[in-house]
Formats: sequence, structure tokens, C-alpha cells
Amino acid sequence: MEQRWPATLWIVRHGQSAGNVARDAADAAGLGRIDIADRDMDVPLSDLGHEQARALGRWFANLPGDERPKTLMASPYLRAVQTSQDIRAEGGLSAERFCIDERLREKEFGVLDRLTRVGIEAQFPDQAEARRLLGKFYHRPPGGESWCDVILRLRSLLDTISLHHGGDRVLIVAHQVVVLCLRYLLESLTEAEILAIDKQADIANCGVTEYRFDPSCGPDGGLKLTRYNFTAPLERQAAPVTAAPDANVAAR
Repeated sequence: MEQRWPATLWIVRHGQSAGNVARDAADAAGLGRIDIADRDMDVPLSDLGHEQARALGRWFANLPGDERPKTLMASPYLRAVQTSQDIRAEGGLSAERFCIDERLREKEFGVLDRLTRVGIEAQFPDQAEARRLLGKFYHRPPGGESWCDVILRLRSLLDTISLHHGGDRVLIVAHQVVVLCLRYLLESLTEAEILAIDKQADIANCGVTEYRFDPSCGPDGGLKLTRYNFTAPLERQAAPVTAAPDANVAAR
């Protein structure tokens, strides 16, 4: 029977971004709005973010050629694209198959974009209350997405991967919510289970989540989690590990 899933699937959160830094500054000052001049999709990596991405690229490059990623799929957001470019520049891929996929984009925050928790409470108290009642898994801010909306587009992405990348080694570079929602899908988790994982800790910038194909998982085999939020690639390269939430964490 033909293998439907990749031999290895890595899912990586982008390196530290300028938005992460700006969000920390806004929270520290008790501000309602995060000071970012660019659109969220145009926010670049910080200098530290580039350092983290290059360290991860060197870690992949040190793997044997037949174990390194062959296909890299990235969110179209600049911070994810730059992370991918740094990984490639360090020799982290065994082949040059690189594509941007809009289904991997960050969760869209609508009217809550760039607001801190203080800002949401002040400007949109009705949305703050709706989120408390519904929970972030189902709450969809006006013009934005719920986690369920993200999951819907990721179902399509996984269909594409299973159709076209059976036996491949695939690296995905995206965002914290995307990493968590892919875990929800790949492991058939419940709302309570994935939110409990989310509550434990933020995913580190350039943290690695890894799945390997296991023929014993189900009748046709499946992907089994082998690593989650793995930061040793950064630590081995002496790159600082950060886990700052994204700029829109209050709406995440």
C-alpha cells in the first residue's frame, strides 16, 4: 500500500519578530495598542530572530542528507519567509523545494489587531466578554478568525500533503496557533486537550515539533509525535531561546 504521509514532518514557529519585541514593550508600559508600523504580515524578524533561524538551519544541515527536509512550506508572512530563507541559506534542506502556502498564515484578528488585553477591554468590552463566554477556540472577532477557522484551512493543507508528499520529508514554518492547530488535527485532540497544551507554555521561537511516520498508527499508518517545542538546536548553537507570544497574543 502506498504511504500517504511524509516520512518526517517538522513544524516550526518563526524566529523572534519585531512584533514580539513591540508587544512586550506595550505590555510593560500598560499600553492598549502595540506600536507596529507595518501590517502584521509585513513584520520582519528581529536580529535575534535571524540568529535563531540560522542556528536552526545549521542544526538541520548537520543531519545526514537522507534525513534533512526535502520540501519546505511556509506561511506568506514575512517573519516566516525570512525564517525559511535563513534555514535554506545555512544548508538546512537536502533539496530546493520551497513554496509559500497562504493556508499557513497567522490567525486573523480582525478588529482586535494590534490591541493588548488592556486595549481590548477598553475598546471592545463586548468582544472581551464574548471571548470569555465562548473560549478562544470558538470566538471569532469581527473581521477575524476563530481557532476553528484556522483548523478548517489546515484540514485542506493536510489533504494536499497526504496527496502529494507521501514518503517525503516536509518542513513547515508558520505561527504559534498554526502549530497548535496542526497538533489538534494530526493527533485527533479535543478542544480541552489542545487548550491545555497551549496553557502549559508558549511555543519557543524556532521551536521544533516533529512527527515521524509510524505504520502501526491506524490501518494505513500515520504520523506520530516524537518532539514538541524542541529547542536544543538553538541551545547547541548558543542562540538565545525566546518564547514571547506574538504581537496579537491577547486576541489569540
